[in-house]
Amino acid sequence: MAPLLILSVVTAVVLLTGAGGSRSWAHALRYGLAAMFTATGAAHFVGMRDELIAMVPPALPEPGLLVTVTGVLELLGAVGLVWRRTTRAAAIALGLMLIAMFPANVYAATHGLATEWLDHLVPRTILQIVFLAATVVVARGHRAGTRDAVR
Repeated sequence: MAPLLILSVVTAVVLLTGAGGSRSWAHALRYGLAAMFTATGAAHFVGMRDELIAMVPPALPEPGLLVTVTGVLELLGAVGLVWRRTTRAAAIALGLMLIAMFPANVYAATHGLATEWLDHLVPRTILQIVFLAATVVVARGHRAGTRDAVR
């Protein structure tokens, strides 16, 4: 629930205040996603690390290393979203990473690791679609070197 709340609140604040000089959805979502991926990336190291390691399907090697790598990639992606020259590439990479990591969510939901209602398969799938859609909006709406074009 926290990632959706972070995405929603930061996006709304940026959209309503015009922070950064733009009131486009793509611009606002880029900052919402950056805040969300900062929080989720940090969770790979503190707070939820053990739970995230447990979510890695057993067929994959080195769950701790995979959680570390994905956490680093989420943090780098968050930085990439706010740096105008890399926004589009970061949004695409983070969208692909959401797809690649979805099997861990399925594994958690189907093997009794889901602790909250939103962690069950259907709500989690809907959340992943929302997050993925946000990355698509940012990737399509951003033009490198300019203010976001989609309004």
